Amino acid sequence: MQSQVDHLVVAAASLAQGAAWCRDTLGVEPGPGGEHALMGTHNRLLLVASAAYPRAYLEIIAINPAAPDPGRTRWFDLDGTAIRQAVAQGPRLVHFVARTSDGAGAVAALDRLGIARGPLLRAERATPSGTLRWKISVRDDGQRLFHGALPTLIEWGQAHPCDGMPDAGLSLKSLHARSPEAAQLRAAYSAVGLSGVPVQDGAPELIATLATPKGEVRLTSGGL
Repeated sequence: MQSQVDHLVVAAASLAQGAAWCRDTLGVEPGPGGEHALMGTHNRLLLVASAAYPRAYLEIIAINPAAPDPGRTRWFDLDGTAIRQAVAQGPRLVHFVARTSDGAGAVAALDRLGIARGPLLRAERATPSGTLRWKISVRDDGQRLFHGALPTLIEWGQAHPCDGMPDAGLSLKSLHARSPEAAQLRAAYSAVGLSGVPVQDGAPELIATLATPKGEVRLTSGGL
């Protein structure tokens, strides 16, 4: 089994706040995204693909105030008090998503380690070039696990968001995690065949380094 870093998740209090952060921090305007009817969220996207992380992108995501209540806990801990309080002060890297060609197998591999990543849900959103469809692991409680360092698993349909996404002048140079449960986290990465994300022992932290028009930028989760 193999998995790869698919995208970074930057949570924001609103997409307007997220776009302003993107311009100020990364030096670029975020590209268009869409709405997630399943979760009552919406996003904007940026290509950050590199040789080390092909077909990777950055997602700025926020609760959509115009959407009806989804009737369930939203993904990525967006309903959690800690993240709500943190993003009220500014957008924050909170998580990453790993793509796999065998979502069910990856979820089962984590289950065998005693890690409940959550069932695979079917989701979709409309784009100008067609409908994106995917299956994604989401716990009923919406938790990310390991302070965001255990990736959500995604299995894309025929289309991927990076298809046709313009070069924004950004590239992901590295992604690594720190965790007080480093051994268990490494075992989880191994179980789903994830590489390219070193894990160190220490206080919880997710750290992404990007090359941007403003130079090298380091995004951190701040232990959320």
